[in-house]
Amino acid sequence: MSLEKIAEEIDQLKDRNKRVDINKAWETSKTRKALILMLTYIVVVIFFFVAHLPNPFINAIVPSLGFFLSTLSVSVVKGWWMKNIYKN
Repeated sequence: MSLEKIAEEIDQLKDRNKRVDINKAWETSKTRKALILMLTYIVVVIFFFVAHLPNPFINAIVPSLGFFLSTLSVSVVKGWWMKNIYKN
């Protein structure tokens, strides 16, 4: 294998690692969490309006917060799972 080929593969690995780091940063970002909360709230409000349920703006808070809290706990459970269940 030539030095040029090795250098090219190293550059490809660096690019891949950069993409992985960016994706990891997005997955844990407060922006993503806030976006999930807002979009969930909007979808639930729309559903409550369509279903003619009372007080859609107030009643949409509970399922939105529940879903939001479940997304926060996923990373905690994932860490536990990786440490205790998925042992290499």
